[in-house]
Amino acid sequence: MSPNGQPRAEAPDPAAICVRTFDMQPGQRFDLHDHETHQLAWSPSGVLTVDIGDRSWVLPPTMALWIPAGVPHATGATRPALMRSVYLPPAHCPAGWHDPTVVGVGPLLRELITHLAAPDLGPGARSRAEAVLFDLLRPVGVTTIDVPMPLDTRARRVAEALIAHPSDERTLDGWGREVGASGRTLARLFAAETGMPFGRWRTRVRLRAALGHLAAHRPLASVARRVGYSTPSAFVAAFRLETGRTPGAYFADPPRSARG
Repeated sequence: MSPNGQPRAEAPDPAAICVRTFDMQPGQRFDLHDHETHQLAWSPSGVLTVDIGDRSWVLPPTMALWIPAGVPHATGATRPALMRSVYLPPAHCPAGWHDPTVVGVGPLLRELITHLAAPDLGPGARSRAEAVLFDLLRPVGVTTIDVPMPLDTRARRVAEALIAHPSDERTLDGWGREVGASGRTLARLFAAETGMPFGRWRTRVRLRAALGHLAAHRPLASVARRVGYSTPSAFVAAFRLETGRTPGAYFADPPRSARG
């Protein structure tokens, strides 16, 4: 850990993959920082949130985020999580995605990351494990649940309130009476500043809030109610429309094609 509290990415061998483990407490966050290496941010237990610019990725244990070297990012957890950060030196890494990329984490990749975290791993064993790890880095064809924030102070008050309480069912007219703007004005602001209609933006807030509950293995019906859906079927339909998967498939091991 560096003096300012950010994850540090040094390895004894500058050509070797380095794995660091962090116990993340609820609400803990590594503020905006970057690395000279590529990073694979992953949690074998709990759910990580990674913010890059105005985009946010919510990562269950079956997904990791490839963060290219030099890209500023912030990482946090809303519930207890064990974060394993894999640091990959660019000069020795065959994978070279230039943009943040979601990678599927199946059983073998999960075990390899844990294996590479062992402090007493010999050079030969490390080299072999790294070669297999590179083969297993495959993007997954899912859409993450990004929630861009509006800039206008009135719309942002609405956005922050809904993130805190995603099941709130007030209409924009109702919100407008609280923040001092008409429903029409708020609708225009959300569309212009988030790139999507308010209804879809609120759906994404609800679905992103649901991920932590799903990762905690809460019943689907309970999760649906917590985030504002009257029936599990309505929740599943919305989840599938936004991510391309059902909630169960989102947390399942990646398909074989994503494992290499």
